[in-house]
Amino acid sequence: MTELPEHLRKRAEAARQKAAEQAPEGDAAPAAEAAPAADAAAPAAASDSKIPAHLLERSKAAKSKKAGGEAEASAGGGGTAVATAAATAVATAAPPPAATGPAGHTQRLLTVVRAGSIQDVKAAPQDKVHVWPHLLAVEFVAALLCLGFTTIFSIFYDAPLLELANVNQTPNPSKAPWYFLGLQELLTMFHPMVAGVTIPGMGIFLLILAPYIDRNPSNKPEDRKFAISVFTVQLMYWAVLVVIGSFFRGPGFNFVAPWDKGLFFEL
Repeated sequence: MTELPEHLRKRAEAARQKAAEQAPEGDAAPAAEAAPAADAAAPAAASDSKIPAHLLERSKAAKSKKAGGEAEASAGGGGTAVATAAATAVATAAPPPAATGPAGHTQRLLTVVRAGSIQDVKAAPQDKVHVWPHLLAVEFVAALLCLGFTTIFSIFYDAPLLELANVNQTPNPSKAPWYFLGLQELLTMFHPMVAGVTIPGMGIFLLILAPYIDRNPSNKPEDRKFAISVFTVQLMYWAVLVVIGSFFRGPGFNFVAPWDKGLFFEL
């Protein structure tokens, strides 16, 4: 049998109770007549609440079937009608079955969850910061400090400038600035094409390939052995060439010992 909607059933029961309260105690027939009237009024009232038509038709069919079954039961015998009414009352008054767990437990979820805060209020350490304002602010302050130091230093000390150049006399040895002395040192050992293009080009190309060869995203030195090794080797190689060209090259750009011949290096 199709069940009635919950709101229609509650409305019909309220109508029955109201009719029973208004009727005298000895007058049972009007109360019995009021119940079908309330049942008939329930769909009419429900139609005002825009209930779908197919639900109303299903409710009417269920009520008609139920009324026919009760009539047959009352005709068959009073005991059967009483038993049916008692079973209906027990089924209506019985509470819905409680949801139980696998082992039959009926505890609520909140009683199972361990007491305490669900959210973690501790801030997780981060190894990244925003470029602005964190990085740029520090770099701007560092640039201001360097500019201030250079300005104050230039007030008390003059730049180490030499006398005017003489086109008829070339200084011996004639050295490039210190940052080009490594390249000048290579020119004394190899062909200009090799010393000026091939060797520096290979070093720069290897530095370009380093991020693609070593894809480790960590910024810890112990995790970036390849990248740090490549950079350290090239840095030390160039630093050694600069030191040799600065302190160990004398007249004619020949190799000399600074503790015997002195220093032939000027800033």
